[in-house]
Amino acid sequence: MNATRELHALGQSIWLDNITREMLDNGTLARYIADYDVTGLTSNPTIFNEAIGSGAYDAAIREKATAGKSGEALFIELALEDLRRAADLFAPIHEQTDGVDGWVSMEVSPLLAAETDGTIQAAKAIFRDAQRANLFVKIPGTPEGVPAIEESIFAGVPVNVTLLFSREQYLAAGEAYLRGIERRIAAGLDPRVESVASLFISRWDRALGSDIPAELHNRLGIAIGGRTYRAYLDLLASKRWRDLAAKGAHPQRLLWASTGTKDPKLSPSLYVEAFAAPNTVDTMPEKTLLAFAKDGKLAGAMSEDAAAAESLLARFAKAGVDVDALAHKLQVDGAKAFVDSWGELMQRIASKSAALAA
Repeated sequence: MNATRELHALGQSIWLDNITREMLDNGTLARYIADYDVTGLTSNPTIFNEAIGSGAYDAAIREKATAGKSGEALFIELALEDLRRAADLFAPIHEQTDGVDGWVSMEVSPLLAAETDGTIQAAKAIFRDAQRANLFVKIPGTPEGVPAIEESIFAGVPVNVTLLFSREQYLAAGEAYLRGIERRIAAGLDPRVESVASLFISRWDRALGSDIPAELHNRLGIAIGGRTYRAYLDLLASKRWRDLAAKGAHPQRLLWASTGTKDPKLSPSLYVEAFAAPNTVDTMPEKTLLAFAKDGKLAGAMSEDAAAAESLLARFAKAGVDVDALAHKLQVDGAKAFVDSWGELMQRIASKSAALAA
């Protein structure tokens, strides 16, 4: 049994953190599904920006630009064409798992991160235009995004909550999901609206760099993940959730995001192996997926006991690391990075459109 098959057998979903038209055309994504147990994928502006820069989308951009499309409208149409094809590849998995797995994700414009109402309307429009039941709309778990998550769930829009960095941020997203489902039940609506909550891991360790004792290097992301996993299990064990589950609701699954290592001295499978947990999702960059499939080794499921994580976090606190302040900074910086990536993407599309239309 290869490493990805073992992880899948443990009960964790493996999603690819990448999509390009090329991997759809040449069968790479279909091969990953067959050979590496990939059961979903995510996308973001940076991924599309790099793919568009390669020239693979030139013909499509020329056609749309000539027809008068531009900017965000052109990009969303372009991205949804790819995501529909990917969603169709995952459709059998989506059906077999009763909607729990087999998802693709499309992001609302990061420019709306501080606009709750704008995010709600954009999420509804993306899900409507996608015309696929297995497409998540990605909404950031920022203070402004939390009410948009609740409203989107209530409206029946499946949500991938992004930009979560701490237990507290995760719980805010989890509460928003619960409120949305509770409101649907009160309104006599189907309680099955799927969601995942994406906790970003590797950025914690990259943010600290070498400003801490050597024995703590590259350990903060794993500690934060352990603490958050315990909160996830506690929420699923709560009477509030069990009452909703009894009425047919599905849990909002915890998703491990940013699980590719940034330090070349580390094993590329470090975070994947650390977060092998049933009933969760791991989105892996393509290089991480291939490295784990080739050389990954699982030592069993991650511990449900957060004692080791809390002990490690106490050592970070003693070393002067304020994890609450850092979590806030990481979320703010992450939102800004998405805006910057979106701006670069829009600029690339504008320049490509002008050149190709001419």
